[in-house]
Amino acid sequence: MLAVVGITASNAQSTKKAVAAKVAKVQGAGMVFENETIDYGTIAHNADGNRQFVFVNNGTKPLIITNTQGSCGCTVPTTPKEPIAPGAKGVIGVKYATDRVGAFTKTVTVTSNAEGQPTKTLTIKGTVLPDPVKS
Repeated sequence: MLAVVGITASNAQSTKKAVAAKVAKVQGAGMVFENETIDYGTIAHNADGNRQFVFVNNGTKPLIITNTQGSCGCTVPTTPKEPIAPGAKGVIGVKYATDRVGAFTKTVTVTSNAEGQPTKTLTIKGTVLPDPVKS
């Protein structure tokens, strides 16, 4: 019984350390996203294609997003204009052109002054349904 409790406590500590390491302060600017993939699921043709990637600057210096680039013209990201202060949240908006029917997987490449990972690739995916057939 004690062995099981000891293993469980050890695993819980390892998990806590892994999470803490992910959000731990880094020297310079840092960028930790709540989600690196947005799944639109199954959506209607011409539905609202706007979504947001939310992140936190886990660094000690302001985070500057210098560029965001969609993998095609159907994926249009928005770049924060102002530096993101240490500990503050930021948002990268993305709009997918839902006038295109079918499954999609697209990427947004984010370029910044983040320490250790100045380029980050985010993903959007989903399926746009065709319009219902009118009888």
